[in-house]
Amino acid sequence: MTKKTQTTDGAAGRVTVLGLGDMGSAIARTFVEHGFDTTVWNRTASKSAPLVEAGATAAETAAEAVAASPLVVICLLDGTAVDEVLAAVEGAIAGKVLVNVTSGSPAQARACERWANERGAQYIDGKVMGDPPDVGKPHVMFPFSGARAAYEAHEPVLKVLGGIAYHGEDAGAAAVEFMAQVAMGFELLIGFLHTLKLVRAEGVDVTEFTDRLAGTLTAYPPLLTSMAEAVKSGEYGPDLGSLDVQAALMDDLIGHRESLGVETVRMREVKRLMTRRIADGHGDQGFSSLFELLGK
Repeated sequence: MTKKTQTTDGAAGRVTVLGLGDMGSAIARTFVEHGFDTTVWNRTASKSAPLVEAGATAAETAAEAVAASPLVVICLLDGTAVDEVLAAVEGAIAGKVLVNVTSGSPAQARACERWANERGAQYIDGKVMGDPPDVGKPHVMFPFSGARAAYEAHEPVLKVLGGIAYHGEDAGAAAVEFMAQVAMGFELLIGFLHTLKLVRAEGVDVTEFTDRLAGTLTAYPPLLTSMAEAVKSGEYGPDLGSLDVQAALMDDLIGHRESLGVETVRMREVKRLMTRRIADGHGDQGFSSLFELLGK
């Protein structure tokens, strides 16, 4: 028999999961496997069946599911679905802690917090940085933010989901972390794919190139740290060499790509920013100083 996880008051933990898509089901199953008394609800009731077989309890309505537990985890498709479900449980949430791990913006998180607080509930926003099969493993990151006392009280429950981290009382902070991390991944990976197109067009084996690239990427963490420190302080040293020197590479990089039919949008943006920064009298500074031109 699975051992019941104990909360701070000594009672077996009770948790409700609203939404049983792939991620919601993985979250609910993880709670069940760790011995929590887990109540589940989904608009399509048949999705509850595998979880009931595993040991969960299915509620007929979302409001009934909310009433069953002090902690309610919401995992739905999008913000519109969250709004619809919250409207359906409005009369049942007083005194509850809502943990919303649905993908969404910082503004949506803050709006949900206001809605919950106005109805006597505490709100924690969370995001999932991983795939459903990996929920419950340490490498899956769950950033959380919002009501500190509620987070601390229910941390023993939340920590079974993966590597959790609290980002502060601003309910939008977890979404900031999530969106920044995901955006950085997409920026890196689309650049990588364009680079592979260039490498392959020159007849170079893409897997051999990637093996070599992996070795050079180890130099990036300290560089990123130094660039972030420069942005924070506003003091820009020549991190990759001065812009005056770096700018001399840009025409070659752009011309090489154009000759092979590889897109040049990012390289042209870098050249444009470097040219502006140099024209402003900052050619002795490094790449990090381009930050000052972003958004203008």
